Amino acid sequence: MCTRIFNLFLPSLLIIGLALQLNSCADTTKDPKQQETDTINYPSDVISFMDEWSILLGDGTRTDKLVNFAKEDFFYVTNEGDTDWVVYKTPNSGVTSRTSSNTRTELGQIKHWTPETGGKLTGTLKVMHVSTSGDARVAASYSVVIGQIHSGEGHETEPLKIFYKKFPGHKKGSVYWNYEINTKGDNSKRWDFSTAVWGHDMSVIGPSPDTYPDEPEDGIELGEEFSYEINVYEGIMYLTFTSKDHETLKFTKNLLKTEYPAKADIPQQIRTLYAAIGRDGVERENAYTGELQYFKQGAYNQTNGKSPEDNIVWSAGAETYGGDIAKQYANGCYAEVWFKAATVGAGTKPE
Repeated sequence: MCTRIFNLFLPSLLIIGLALQLNSCADTTKDPKQQETDTINYPSDVISFMDEWSILLGDGTRTDKLVNFAKEDFFYVTNEGDTDWVVYKTPNSGVTSRTSSNTRTELGQIKHWTPETGGKLTGTLKVMHVSTSGDARVAASYSVVIGQIHSGEGHETEPLKIFYKKFPGHKKGSVYWNYEINTKGDNSKRWDFSTAVWGHDMSVIGPSPDTYPDEPEDGIELGEEFSYEINVYEGIMYLTFTSKDHETLKFTKNLLKTEYPAKADIPQQIRTLYAAIGRDGVERENAYTGELQYFKQGAYNQTNGKSPEDNIVWSAGAETYGGDIAKQYANGCYAEVWFKAATVGAGTKPE
């Protein structure tokens, strides 16, 4: 009897076994690259250092739990060919931090350090969009900050901000970096000195709200890839900028000793750019010595809706649609930056 039952079920068992075998073969022949792509769902799948950061998004979302975290329209992954990119996107007007009028979708390093102990941040990115609304007379218009060193105490100023800026109608934009003084005394007199990398520095502005300066011949286009390295070692900041079709450029800046201890040391760029708002402070002699710092990376939109009459350097007068984020995105009033690689760690002795 048992033999008869077994004989009846044997054909069915053979069919099931054959199906399982075929299915197993199908799994093993699946493109390994496709299998890997299927697992890329979060920014932390692309850039693995996300456990070392917190984030503030343009809608006011804050979290320090960035492993397996994403948010549609602000912080997510996109694929282009064989490359996965982390997207940082933020409107001209949204919810921002207590110390700024500008929105951001930007990482903030959890670990703090001093210029003496140092740190290093790298990023490989491309800027995909900057606001098309703004006032050309305002230096901050049409720009986004893509990397920072931010002070965690004192005046909470920024010894470094790396910018990308492109005027409407131009094919190429500019990459430049700013050093903000650690003001001696009253911080209302603070200012940023701007240094061009590719294209213009921050001080190159338009003569009227809708008249633009000449397009930079050596600028960077939207969608053009470039990289930066910020290396702070024993109090000196070493900056390196690279791009495939551009000259590699390097800069150094002492964070322990000021270049601007007296009024006579204030650069002409500052006297010209900041004259209208009366910012002519000097820096404390030991600059940022001993002051806690941390890195930031992402999209810190510098184009806001504040009136240029209040501050012709930083109040961009851009369209914000009453803070309606969907309308801002639909009408070009936002910044968007893609990163494909980044690292953070200890500062290293320069080669």
